[in-house]
Amino acid sequence: MFRENTLKRTLAAGRPALGCWLDMRSPVAAEIVGLAGYDCAVIDHEHGPGSLGDGLALLQALSGTGCTGLMRVPANDPVYLKRALDIGVEGVMIPSVNSAEEARAAVAACRYPPTGLRGAAYGMARGADYGICGERYRDRCADELFIICQIETMQAVDAIPEIAAVDGVDMLFVGPYDLSGSFGRLGQFDDPEVLALLERAERAILASGTLYGTIPVKNRPMEQLIERGCHLVVAGGDIGFMRAGAVAQVDAFRKASGTGAGKGAGGRSEGGA
Repeated sequence: MFRENTLKRTLAAGRPALGCWLDMRSPVAAEIVGLAGYDCAVIDHEHGPGSLGDGLALLQALSGTGCTGLMRVPANDPVYLKRALDIGVEGVMIPSVNSAEEARAAVAACRYPPTGLRGAAYGMARGADYGICGERYRDRCADELFIICQIETMQAVDAIPEIAAVDGVDMLFVGPYDLSGSFGRLGQFDDPEVLALLERAERAILASGTLYGTIPVKNRPMEQLIERGCHLVVAGGDIGFMRAGAVAQVDAFRKASGTGAGKGAGGRSEGGA
């Protein structure tokens, strides 16, 4: 459904925003997230198992909730970006953008000619309300779309000023796990050098004047990120919420019944990016 991008309005007003990952392919989970009051939900097609058909169902579930529907695409791929936009995503997150050239390619894939190379199907695509508002969509979709480039390598950190300067890039989003991995210390958020690298990326993004997003990790909780100036915190996900609730209940039952310990909650409970 083509509408004003409420996430962009929230951020333009100087208010921080809260997001949630959607990995379960469940329209019910998406609707609950939207009704709970999240500013945006990120349909994860980089690590999640969903298809574009699944993504369409999640967008439909979100459409009546006021929650902005974003999609993290698998890669900086103009074909996938085009198809994601046609089903009506209100923003895209592009993984591992390492240079201004790659950022310009991502923006071009999201824009119609003459400023981009996106193929035109606004006469029938869901993004244009199946063509009902085709010309309005053609003329306004670039302004309403929210484009996020992920900073996930040391090369990308070095290039932050140039990436941030690319016209059409709305936000740089630090992926702490992949960034720490590119440093040879995957997920080691007790390591002072890893934390220093994350803070270096943070400072460079904030200095660029571009919006800054990331996820909470150990030693960098949500509250601290907001205090440090983070504009978008994607702080959890449908899988993590279900896992945490299920594991906690099983553990409580085992303790109360004396039948042994539960399995516990391993993995990336922070909602990794």
